[in-house]
Amino acid sequence: MKALFIGGTGLISTAVSALALQRGWELTLFTRGIHRNDVPAGAEQLVVDVNDDAAVRAAIAGRHFDVIVDWIAFKPERVQRDVELFNGKCSQYILISSCAAYERPLRSPIITESTSLNNRYWQYGRDKRECEALAFAAYRETGFPVTVVRPSLTYGDTQIPFAMGSWRHPWSLVQRMLDGKEIVVHGDGTSLWTMTHNTDFAKGFVGLMGCRQAIGEAYHITSDEVLTWDEIAIAIGDAVGVTPKMVHCTAQQIARFIPGEEGDLLGDKSTCGIFDNTKIKRLVPDFVCTTSFAQGVRRSVAYFEAHPELKTIDEDWNRSIDAIIEADRRFHP
Repeated sequence: MKALFIGGTGLISTAVSALALQRGWELTLFTRGIHRNDVPAGAEQLVVDVNDDAAVRAAIAGRHFDVIVDWIAFKPERVQRDVELFNGKCSQYILISSCAAYERPLRSPIITESTSLNNRYWQYGRDKRECEALAFAAYRETGFPVTVVRPSLTYGDTQIPFAMGSWRHPWSLVQRMLDGKEIVVHGDGTSLWTMTHNTDFAKGFVGLMGCRQAIGEAYHITSDEVLTWDEIAIAIGDAVGVTPKMVHCTAQQIARFIPGEEGDLLGDKSTCGIFDNTKIKRLVPDFVCTTSFAQGVRRSVAYFEAHPELKTIDEDWNRSIDAIIEADRRFHP
């Protein structure tokens, strides 16, 4: 079985690439050549400008893949281009969408694949909805063999995930904890969320690869473990041996100081994220998430400890957190 990944060296796709190879897939990666060290052994790497239609056509000329996965399709025009480039070149095209496409606010705390796609607060989620709509239209009209996968917050050894952390410099949150500084938790800390380790996500994803029953369908792939944001913060603190000092602020307050957080919080993490995984488990019976968040974040901390060059600090983020806390003190002395 042959697969082509557009991307394949990112946080989520790296784990999928490794498992696909382990299970015997012949894997080709289209990359920019920047993360050569992240290409798993056994994969064919083609350095291709994926924005150059002629270069992509030349690279796949005379080849057919059982599966093509585009890990970096964020806009509908990119999906339209994929439909034109890959129709007839694969037996299954997997579009990476996002659980951010689900409606916010939610009308039910339990999210299924049939939950409405109508995120009022986040353009990213609306773009993913339009990507899906275009791909499914191609399926209905021409038989384009699309399967949609919707990840939620998925992390791995190189990430320490938190709603109010620095995504590019994740050690910043941990360092605040170690320094005895307060961290910010949105809301009252009791809303529920799901963290999924990338090695668990990979089990569900690879199970869908090459599965004809999955064509024309959408699946989210998430853990069944549900935690409050306070519990998530405490688990991160436990991983480094400290008890975090938490300041709770509304998502609206936070967005005043970090405008870009409005979509991520109001359009995603400030609501409960509880996912019904019945659909993926029916098709992939061996999809079982075995890495708890407590275990996963300890692995992440160990990775950062082994790679101290990654312990970078986001000073702009630090200043924003300090400003949010100071403003909260003025309103709640």
